[in-house]
Amino acid sequence: MPTTSTDAAPPIDLPRFMGAWHVIAHVPYFGERGHVASRDEYRLKPGGGIAVHYVYQEGFGEPVKTLDSRATVKAGTGNRRWTTWFFGVIPTKYRILETAPDYSWALVDYPGRDLAWIFSRTADLPDAQYAELVARMRAHGVDTGKLVRVPQLAEQEGQPGFAPAKKPQTR
Repeated sequence: MPTTSTDAAPPIDLPRFMGAWHVIAHVPYFGERGHVASRDEYRLKPGGGIAVHYVYQEGFGEPVKTLDSRATVKAGTGNRRWTTWFFGVIPTKYRILETAPDYSWALVDYPGRDLAWIFSRTADLPDAQYAELVARMRAHGVDTGKLVRVPQLAEQEGQPGFAPAKKPQTR
């Protein structure tokens, strides 16, 4: 199991980290609360830095929305600490705690703010794997008590442990 320090961890391979990451779970906050089918897409920019493209819906059946921002990687952190700039002016800190050896999942937090995310390359994770990732996150010192799953598939909406959509489906 991991420890609370990422300092001794191997560096993040940025080219491998790029691409789409589904938001499997998070500690909800105003910027993402109620989103479903959400994912972050990262792309290395030719001049340096990272382009961040956030894709989400406010409910299944609602239009897809996007938000673009940029990120920079803090030197000397093994590519684990980033600053993202939302709306071009609002800096937020981002720390990659751990990735799977094959980069199929990632654990991320926002240091000092009690925010955290579980990312996956696939839109769904088996319950046992999700529980393992929550335990790994807890071992990093993250308070996982507020962590909720983000519905990525319509059939997950309303299920125990999943956050409600901003605009729930009518059935």
